[in-house]
Amino acid sequence: MAMTDGNRSYSVREMIKENKKKQSGQQFVEWLMPKLLLLTATISILTTIGILFTLLFETFIFFERVSIVEFLTSKEWLPWDEKTGSFGIAPLVTGTLLTTAIAMIVAIPIGLASAIYLSEYASEKTRKVLKPTLEVLAGIPTIVYGFFALTFVTPLLQKIIPDLGIFNALSPGIVMGIMIIPMVASLSEDAMSSVPNSIREGALGLGSTKLEVALKVVLPAATSGIAASFMLAISRAVGETMIVAVAGGSSPVLTFDVTKSIQTLTAYIVQVTTGDAGYGTTVYYSIYAVGMTLFVFTLAMNLLAQYISRRFREEY
Repeated sequence: MAMTDGNRSYSVREMIKENKKKQSGQQFVEWLMPKLLLLTATISILTTIGILFTLLFETFIFFERVSIVEFLTSKEWLPWDEKTGSFGIAPLVTGTLLTTAIAMIVAIPIGLASAIYLSEYASEKTRKVLKPTLEVLAGIPTIVYGFFALTFVTPLLQKIIPDLGIFNALSPGIVMGIMIIPMVASLSEDAMSSVPNSIREGALGLGSTKLEVALKVVLPAATSGIAASFMLAISRAVGETMIVAVAGGSSPVLTFDVTKSIQTLTAYIVQVTTGDAGYGTTVYYSIYAVGMTLFVFTLAMNLLAQYISRRFREEY
């Protein structure tokens, strides 16, 4: 039996052979794709393990030379003197937490207010314009933010605070907050937009105003996503490098004075890796100990964000 297609005829047997060829090609693709996906997932996992192994190995070498008790309890960070140097991580941790706290004071209110407006008040057309515009801030290189903090924000703040040094914690903290506003706003807006409209309509039907619905209904319902966005933003601020390296200074001093020069964990790593320390010295290995401290901080923030997201998640 044969079938005709234009000027060409096909037998049923030929059609079966062609279908088998197509099926064999599809079967090969079905067999290959899971292998490729597994390979990419394995590469990412192995990369993470490699980074962690490198940090641990070099950190152990550092702690063979410097007591871990001194590292955790000493209040001085003076690594450049090989004989009398002190390796207390507290000044670097304080500088990091100080700039992070300032950043969150700026980012959380502005970011959350932006999210409430985009989710509850803005029209669809306005949202499509404002949200991408807001997220442009996230695409600006951090070195540009650093020079903005040093050459614009600091002189502006010096007119208000005469004692403010050219390098300080306040200026980079504010600019870091501006940088992470899009993260807080975008993630919080996504969490609030996921709240069903039926809940809003029910609250409005009971006589609530739009502001009351936003603050007393939608905001509590989106708590898990909003809190997770805060944690991720804190993690981003803790790991920020160039803004604090350019505008924060390089004075590892245990202080909570925002007008003074400070040094953060990341800024110290930048300082050492620019060539100030020779390979194999204690100062060289100290950057791995500092990096491990930073890794623990960011990992803790990410795990906390995941826990909050799961613990307070509302399912509709």
